[in-house]
Amino acid sequence: MRTLCASTLIGEFFVIGFAGLVAMKFDDLSMATVWTVCGVGMLLSLLLCGMIGRPGGVQLGWSLQIALIASGFVVPTMFFLGAVFAALWWASVHYGRKIDEAKASWAAQASSEPDAA
Repeated sequence: MRTLCASTLIGEFFVIGFAGLVAMKFDDLSMATVWTVCGVGMLLSLLLCGMIGRPGGVQLGWSLQIALIASGFVVPTMFFLGAVFAALWWASVHYGRKIDEAKASWAAQASSEPDAA
């Protein structure tokens, strides 16, 4: 799960950065506002990559996803983007756990089989 969730966060980092570039084109948003929202989101997603394996890492990931949705009140584009990220985060956690369970099962089977040598 750690690898899948970290990959999702790295993807979010880049998409938020590109979204910031697009949001700067809007006349009603200042560059400082856009980069404050996007910069904080990018920084948090990058920092969270290193914390995924620690206790509470997944919950912090959910907090980040909720914060990204809430940032839509400042940069309206982030409502949609945050919802997409939350769905992607759910998929990463859900399928990451299934992958971890399958890997643990395979490892248990491999360790219980006698060596052919």
